[in-house]
Amino acid sequence: MFSHAQVGGEATYRFLNLVSSPRQAALGGKVLTNVDYDVTQALFNPATINVEMDNQLALNYTSYLGGISYGTAAYAYTLDRRTQTFHVGVTYVNYGSFDGYDEAGNATGTFSGNETALSFGYALQIGYSDFYFGANAKLITSKLEQYNSFGVATDLGLLYINEDLDFQAALAVRNFGTQLTTYAGLNEKLPFEVDFGMSQRLENVPIRWHVTLENLQQWPIARPNPARTTSDLSGNQANEKIGFLGQVIRHSIFGAEIFPEGGFNIRLGYNFRRAEELRIVDQRNFSGLSAGFSIKMNKMRFSYTHAKYTSAANSNFFGLQIDLR
Repeated sequence: MFSHAQVGGEATYRFLNLVSSPRQAALGGKVLTNVDYDVTQALFNPATINVEMDNQLALNYTSYLGGISYGTAAYAYTLDRRTQTFHVGVTYVNYGSFDGYDEAGNATGTFSGNETALSFGYALQIGYSDFYFGANAKLITSKLEQYNSFGVATDLGLLYINEDLDFQAALAVRNFGTQLTTYAGLNEKLPFEVDFGMSQRLENVPIRWHVTLENLQQWPIARPNPARTTSDLSGNQANEKIGFLGQVIRHSIFGAEIFPEGGFNIRLGYNFRRAEELRIVDQRNFSGLSAGFSIKMNKMRFSYTHAKYTSAANSNFFGLQIDLR
């Protein structure tokens, strides 16, 4: 007899796709097109590395689900405008403490788990065009109880900027790599992902909208939820049916940033996949919604976001960016 506790678990180092900053979290979870001071943006799309990130240091912390905590740090430095800007970033996750037991149920003490990724990024303009290309090289370490693993990966990003329309579009291929050492002799694939994003600042309204299509490498992305199995009067059961539109929606993330270039701004987002997969039947729990703000004080910018997951578990994101110039 077989049972399945959850759907997923198809790749290792899943922490690589966690939201990296309060700004991203507020805009739905994934943004690829911010080309400004936000030095953390390069962790998701290296093509956005630019001179405005010069000497910017960002520190982010997240109180995640189930007692898990993680954070990111990012820094960029411009040697000169001809060689552009170099970027370095760190992502760290701590899974907390667990009680261990052997096969007979005897306590074996406590253990923990943590994972870290160190990235180095660089971007360049393609000739004199409106296109930019960037890449991150990542070193990954993972420790889960007594098991350790080490891996390498790369992110590739392509960015288009139309300054006349204040419009950006981006394509990111993330986590293309491999394990160099495995946990227990079994080589597992990395959480490879292809994302596409667009954003534009409205001409007469202080709003920048964002649309992201995530996980384009996987179709279909949705799977029937066993909790939504229905029964007719005869006792016949039918699985949840997910049509073409339902599949498309689950790839989509919408976001908006009000006063995007100001010292104070408000951010809102909606993640359709999170909303569909975590919603409760016959109960409104607002899964998928996220909201946040940022405020600039001299050379520091503080950001906060609250993201709704379920009625029982939500996440808070905190960020501080410091201008070291």
